[in-house]
Amino acid sequence: MRLLRQMLAFLRKDLLEEMSYRTAFLMQLGGIFLTVSLWYLIARFLRPPAEALPGLPGVPYFAYLLVGVAFYHYLGSALSSFATKLRGEQLTGTLEAMLMTPTPIPVIILSSALWDFVMTSLRVVVYLGLGTFFGLQLRFDSLVAFFIILVLTILAFSGIGVLSAAFILYLKRGDPINFLISSASALFGGVFIPNQALPHGLGELGRFLPITYALSGIRKSLLAGTRLHALLPEISALLVFVALLLPLGIIGFSLAVRKAREEGTLAQY
Repeated sequence: MRLLRQMLAFLRKDLLEEMSYRTAFLMQLGGIFLTVSLWYLIARFLRPPAEALPGLPGVPYFAYLLVGVAFYHYLGSALSSFATKLRGEQLTGTLEAMLMTPTPIPVIILSSALWDFVMTSLRVVVYLGLGTFFGLQLRFDSLVAFFIILVLTILAFSGIGVLSAAFILYLKRGDPINFLISSASALFGGVFIPNQALPHGLGELGRFLPITYALSGIRKSLLAGTRLHALLPEISALLVFVALLLPLGIIGFSLAVRKAREEGTLAQY
């Protein structure tokens, strides 16, 4: 119960901050409409054969593309939100005071990005809602599988994001995680192009990225109505990524905090 109250406190703080920037929020919604329109027009000229989209019989490329772009935002949020919140607390001089509270470090770091994931979920809903006006057809007969995969996706991405924040805390600048993971995921994770379509076996690199299994499971559940038992390979892979990445990120961040305290650089940026 105490943990829930602490997380809600972070959520309320970020909500009050976000409400003071209503114009920026409205501009984001307008940007989503333009983005969906752009991908629709692109998909009309890029029509891969049906066999190029494995596990998605009869699914048009626009649907494949739009779902990939929409849910890629979760990775973007994870990679930017933790580091951005950390830098914001440093700029306002509240980071050290916050870390001195009885709230455990894992709760602080994970709760700091809670609002960003809520906003990302809202953007995804807008993406999919606008997509229906362009012919996107969603299947809702496998929602349990979809939400399981979505939760595991957020947890796996959060591990990467927390590790990225640890590098920012210690190095101040020059985070290698953000650029490498975001670029590799966009290229090899099946966001825009199916892995099987990449030349010279480069698609095999996607096996080492959580986004590959996340998008595969999400697309199969939302676009093809694939049942839970048929999505167990994707769920199992995401569980492995969560078990590896989330503890690694939290341990890395805790070590970065301890090192910064020892060197007296916790509030430096």
